[in-house]
Amino acid sequence: MAEEMKQESVAVPVETNQIKPIDVKPGMVVRVHEKIKDVNAKGEERERLQAFEGTVMSVRGAGVSRSMTVRKVTGGWGVEKISPIHSPVIGKLELVKRFKVRRAKLSYLTNKRSKFKRPMKEQK
Repeated sequence: MAEEMKQESVAVPVETNQIKPIDVKPGMVVRVHEKIKDVNAKGEERERLQAFEGTVMSVRGAGVSRSMTVRKVTGGWGVEKISPIHSPVIGKLELVKRFKVRRAKLSYLTNKRSKFKRPMKEQK
């Protein structure tokens, strides 16, 4: 009986970079995997995961209605996505990096010519 319990606990792999939705904070660089349903010409549906990697600019709300704003710059264009953290559309959240920030809203990072923009220091 005890040997079976040991085997069950060892068989479950744990990913270190996957985070819980309640642990999301501004300044984190996260990879959000969204579930997307595609329909082909025959009318068949298939579901796939699409990754969106960017910096968490702000987190607002509390509990189930909590949402986050994630921003990334691609080819000189800034793209921001606002999504509920507890949405069933989000497959998983991965932590890529964590930066030390002293503000709750990082809107100063959106302006290219801002004099307040400074390089962020990475936390370990």
